[in-house]
Amino acid sequence: MSKVYVVGHRNPDTDAVVSAMSYAALRNATGDRNYIACRLDHLSDETKRILGKFGFSQPMRIKDVRTQVSDIDYDRPPMLEPAATLDRAWKVMNEEKVTSIIVVNPDGTLFGTLTAGDIASSSLDTITNPRVEKLPLFNLLGVIEGQIVKDANSRDEISGEIVIALPVSGNTPSFTGSDKIVLCGDQKDMLAYALGNNTEAVILCGTTPDRELLDRFRESTTTVIYTPLDAMKASRLISQSMPISRVCTTENIVCFHTSDYLDDVRETIIKSRFRCYPVLGEDNKVLGTLSRYHLLRPRRKNIVLVDHNESAQSVPGLDQAELIEIIDHHRLADIQTTQPINVRNEPVGSTTTIVAEMYQENGVTPSPAMAGLMVSAILSDTVMFKSPTCTERDRIFAERLSKIAGVSIEEIGRELFDISRNPDSSAEHLINTDFKEFHIAGQTLGVSQIICVDSNSMLERKSEFLDTLAMLKKKNGYDMIILMLTDVLIEGSYLFYEGSDDTIRYAFSAEPQNNEIFLPGVMSRKKQIIPMLTAIWG
Repeated sequence: MSKVYVVGHRNPDTDAVVSAMSYAALRNATGDRNYIACRLDHLSDETKRILGKFGFSQPMRIKDVRTQVSDIDYDRPPMLEPAATLDRAWKVMNEEKVTSIIVVNPDGTLFGTLTAGDIASSSLDTITNPRVEKLPLFNLLGVIEGQIVKDANSRDEISGEIVIALPVSGNTPSFTGSDKIVLCGDQKDMLAYALGNNTEAVILCGTTPDRELLDRFRESTTTVIYTPLDAMKASRLISQSMPISRVCTTENIVCFHTSDYLDDVRETIIKSRFRCYPVLGEDNKVLGTLSRYHLLRPRRKNIVLVDHNESAQSVPGLDQAELIEIIDHHRLADIQTTQPINVRNEPVGSTTTIVAEMYQENGVTPSPAMAGLMVSAILSDTVMFKSPTCTERDRIFAERLSKIAGVSIEEIGRELFDISRNPDSSAEHLINTDFKEFHIAGQTLGVSQIICVDSNSMLERKSEFLDTLAMLKKKNGYDMIILMLTDVLIEGSYLFYEGSDDTIRYAFSAEPQNNEIFLPGVMSRKKQIIPMLTAIWG
């Protein structure tokens, strides 16, 4: 099975992050080693403190789950280096039943592409222009199965027009000039003429050399090569001895990286007409090739959602992913699937409580560090058990987890809600730390929550918060935006808002003053804010 990404909602809080981490750890502990905990955005200061306290790194961040090239089963055909011969490339194409080959540098990076058409075109050119330039001698000997009989200059390459020697008519030779590569059989007169005129090279086809003749022309600079092949076949193979670097395409190559999204790849392929496209990794080394047919049925990313089931709060690109499971404690929202999936939605104060129960059901005890992380998430989401969403199950599992972790609930509570640790945080940073967007009856609503043990210092920043709320409302087009300033000690929340006074008045049966009201006993966004606004709008 491919990787499964476990991810919470946007603007992740501690419960979203920890439920993803703990659930992935549970599945990996029970044998599914491919579950990966992820996050969608920056972590809050609270979450960072808790992760650091128990020795965990931040989970991997993903920006969306649209299908990428890395999700495709692209081809991994053989690749050749530029020095390989056309003959070798043609044999590889026939063996692998492919019509193109990727040419790579010795370090694995892209050099070019070679097609069967490139080879055919090169071969046809040799009919009208049977000539080679600076042909590496090693290449030639390998392709024609040749052996050097005489090489006075110890040359590395040869150049010249390819000529098949014909019988002499009278005293007229069948070729003239030294710039020739002559192929002949058992023709001593042709060999003597070539040696005497210092012809570039002579290839003896299927015949042993005359040693006496070679000794007579000891000073000749002609290179003599023996091949067991006949002259016709050898003449064709000479041009096939050229390095593929001289024929392959090296400019304007359309290629893709594994991180590219299929939406963008399709757009590019529609505008081009190549048979296949190189696929490059993060280090720009070639991994394989992609063709049009790979786009027909791409493999989707597997996703598990935790702590939410609303598309507006979920990872972008979810419509291109395979949603296989949801674990949540919120109201059922608008996410749809193409087939049945596992959904565990329970009325508890924290998604991590549900995951803790799943540990128990599977007979797995979390590590002390993971248990510490999980009890922190439960305390965070239930506001130290004071939220109306808190249930007896939250309390029971928090107590059990605290014993496994060897920490006290009071100690964790102080770590979680002491917001004075970061007095220099901007109003926008504090608002965005735990911010959620909702769509209710055509209304778009943003609700942020700041939980603290002493709200006085936060109340002094009211004007700063209201200015920031007004900016965010205009920027994101919200119908209303609310900041809940929840005080754990007095067990209530101050509401700062930008939007309709009447909506706040009728929803909470209280008279707002200067965009502010205090709601005693209100600790939960999900259970005490959203339902009231839903009733008014819906």
